[in-house]
Amino acid sequence: MMLADGFEKAFIGTGCRFNIVVAVYDYSKCVKILMKRDGMKEYEAEEWMSYNVIGAWVGEDTPVFVHLHSLKTALEEFVD
Repeated sequence: MMLADGFEKAFIGTGCRFNIVVAVYDYSKCVKILMKRDGMKEYEAEEWMSYNVIGAWVGEDTPVFVHLHSLKTALEEFVD
């Protein structure tokens, strides 16, 4: 299982992808860590996460970063 350096406090558990266990992190907590640790504004931290973390494929062990929200919100935002 690959871990995301510096985001230990955002770790929320593990998940499985085709029988491979991956680390799962709370996206919002990661953004807050960047804001506090690196002095980024929220939009800067989100942009950094998008480009450097979410956009990085480092193999099948690549961690997952979760946006926590309700099923209702997910259906409204992501289902046609």
